[in-house]
Amino acid sequence: MEDGKVKCHVCNRECIVSEGKYGFCRTRQNKNGKLYTLIYGVVSSASVDPIEKKPLYHFMPCSTSYSLGTVGCNFRCKNCQNYTISQMRIDEVNTVEILPEDALNRALSSGCRSISFTYNEPAIWFEYTYDTAKLAHEAGIAIVYVTNGYISEKALRMIAPYLDAFSVDIKSFRDGFYKEICSAKLAPVLRSAKLARELGMHVEVVNLIIPTLNDSLEEIRELVQWVRDNLGDYTPMHFTRFYPYYKLDKLPPTPLRTLEDAYSIAKEEAMKYVYIGNVPGTEKDNTYCPNCGELLIRRHGFDVTCDGLTSDNRCQKCNTEIEIKR
Repeated sequence: MEDGKVKCHVCNRECIVSEGKYGFCRTRQNKNGKLYTLIYGVVSSASVDPIEKKPLYHFMPCSTSYSLGTVGCNFRCKNCQNYTISQMRIDEVNTVEILPEDALNRALSSGCRSISFTYNEPAIWFEYTYDTAKLAHEAGIAIVYVTNGYISEKALRMIAPYLDAFSVDIKSFRDGFYKEICSAKLAPVLRSAKLARELGMHVEVVNLIIPTLNDSLEEIRELVQWVRDNLGDYTPMHFTRFYPYYKLDKLPPTPLRTLEDAYSIAKEEAMKYVYIGNVPGTEKDNTYCPNCGELLIRRHGFDVTCDGLTSDNRCQKCNTEIEIKR
């Protein structure tokens, strides 16, 4: 652009960056009129996780995923659980270099069936995730984005052939919440979630319910209706419990009754697979047949058994086909 400025197209912010300056995510810099990523191969967190931790309940259940995170984010969420990496600059976090070939080899040697980009927003790590995803697909390893959904249409379409699962956090169904709590907007998140479904990805929706901020039953119902009408009634929905943290540490944890009300609303609106998360011991963390109610997948923490499913993903009791990828 004029005056040596550059425009970034990785996420929906489309930052215009002046010479020597950084984008909103603080990981992309204009150097002499060219935009550079500062975090290619830069890893702050690496772990072998159960796929259910993402959370993904209908994608390769009972498997493990080699999980990677970097530094920075294109949101400023006041409740971020990983703010010590997401809200920091690259020089403020201890990191190691793991190149795409190394990531793939570590996933294979760990017996993982997938690689997940998680812990902070993967879209800002686009070049690295794209290169890793291409290598992984050649080796038969699936790729997961655990995302806030702010990736641009151009970037999402580019990585789509190599991106298998999209666990998207729809934080609220109110633009005011996104502006006040996340420094972002709602509409781009909805667009990317819908596009991910259209491009053939496995999509699951997460909604962290925060007392006084996004917990009205009217808002929850509107969100559920949007998911049903735009992503499909078979889309798994996870209503998760908030605990006081970071800049929202003065708020109380989400009452269990609120989570149960959200669960009931989703069932009333004909959603097939609804879950309550961050609540140890709840039976609403299991998967039940939407036709006969038979218990199909039991979850106790990350101890998961799929005894109620046939080998071709049908209910053993009534033979209903279950929307799940194994």
